[in-house]
Amino acid sequence: MPDPQLRRRREAIIEALLEIERTGDLDRLPDVFPHPRYELIGNNRVYDGLEVCTRYLMERRNAFPDYGAELIALYHADDAVIAEAWITGTHRGRIEGFEPTGKGFRFRAAAFFLFDGDTLTCFRNYFDHATIARQLA
Repeated sequence: MPDPQLRRRREAIIEALLEIERTGDLDRLPDVFPHPRYELIGNNRVYDGLEVCTRYLMERRNAFPDYGAELIALYHADDAVIAEAWITGTHRGRIEGFEPTGKGFRFRAAAFFLFDGDTLTCFRNYFDHATIARQLA
């Protein structure tokens, strides 16, 4: 189990990343996620590298400008922090070929923030894609 100082540093990195995603301040992404890698298990997509991840996050922000994550709980492991969160947003723009519906979604997700020491190496997100699709239809 990581020591309390490492736990706090990792939590601060996660909070900073969620703030970057919420505000769209993607210029700060490399500061908290030097080589970003997003693995979206719910829709079987992987985004690897700064340019690819920045494009993905911009597309998601344009599609869901009010996208948000409300942390429910954090669980610490040797090389990861597991988070449970409520994810919300309203479909206002085109994403992955889908036209905006103007409808919102809210779902519970689990995410693994993988670390090498205090360096974030991967954001692996588990969610039910069908739940989102039903709410946006």
